[in-house]
Amino acid sequence: MDATAASAGHRPSHRGRLREVAVLFLKLGAISFGGPAGHIALMEHEAVHKRQWLSRQHFLDLVAATNLVPGPNATEMAVHIGYLQAGWAGLAVAGACFILPAFAITLALAWAYVRFGSLPQAEAILYGVKPATVAIVAMAAWRLGRTSLADWGARALFAAVLAASLLGADDLLLLIGAGLLVVAWRERARLPWFGLLALAGPAPAAGRTLDGRLAQLFLYFLKVGSVLYGSGLVLYAFIQKDVVQGFGWLSQQQLVDAIAAGQVTPGPVLSSATFIGYLIGGPAGAVLATLGVFLPSFIIVALTGPWIPRLRSWAAGQAFLQGATVAALALIVRTGLLLARAAVVDPWAAALAVGCLVLLWRFKADAVWAIAAGAAAGLIRLALGA
Repeated sequence: MDATAASAGHRPSHRGRLREVAVLFLKLGAISFGGPAGHIALMEHEAVHKRQWLSRQHFLDLVAATNLVPGPNATEMAVHIGYLQAGWAGLAVAGACFILPAFAITLALAWAYVRFGSLPQAEAILYGVKPATVAIVAMAAWRLGRTSLADWGARALFAAVLAASLLGADDLLLLIGAGLLVVAWRERARLPWFGLLALAGPAPAAGRTLDGRLAQLFLYFLKVGSVLYGSGLVLYAFIQKDVVQGFGWLSQQQLVDAIAAGQVTPGPVLSSATFIGYLIGGPAGAVLATLGVFLPSFIIVALTGPWIPRLRSWAAGQAFLQGATVAALALIVRTGLLLARAAVVDPWAAALAVGCLVLLWRFKADAVWAIAAGAAAGLIRLALGA
């Protein structure tokens, strides 16, 4: 327990602390839009400023640590804070409560999508939402690129990973390989753990050898949740490569719709896994995909929590993160190109994509407003009979 929190007054019982954790993260999961940065800012306000559960420096230590390990940063921050406030039970409750609202909302959207997706109004909304999603992906790539591609080495690595990805190289190998390459360059030493690449390669194929689509689905998302670096949009790069092209479980259009669902709901962007799982395997698929993609975050926090001070000063970890982030950016760009080909089908859609990009870039609008603008434009187009 942090000294700041300890000095905040009488400490409630363990059950009381657990209840506080549950209420806070249910609230944050239901109202936090804006991606990981917005989620983490809300957590800082609630846990540090308002409740004084931990000091600002301790909070920054946790942020740094979540950037050094795979998994969704905001979810891992919730799990860290829950553990600090209420122990192992708090770890589980904080993460589950933060994920639950997005899961429930996304599940309802997936049901409505399957049930009503053929209605003209639904088709019109999706027509407008898809170009807006392309604009969101493009804006995310631009923001990440400004910080990640600051020197010629990073730009060269980005180009190499993008080219390799477009030629069909495995995404997981590219992420791990780029991270290890930067470590090797920075440390100027031979790394005996390059053997990790040999272990990572067979992972995408492993799920395909199992009987039953639900088992494949769970193992696939478990693998993705274990290696996901950078923006949650990297999830869509994996999905596009394996689930759309490899397994053939989704169409390119369905992937665009899943991305839109993740953007329009509060909470973790990775809630798109719920939507995808529902399309593939119904309610059971939604539960298994969600469990698979988020479960590694709980395990990673449990393993890394005691090592937070060392992680911040670990040079090799910082170098690996830099390389993996550049590779993640390349995968996002590749996915954006493929999504644009599926979503921008005529001049109307092209104009809408550009308009949403201006809304995001020039006016700094939240992604949910771009999605809303796209949906409205689609309905207007339907009403005009265009």
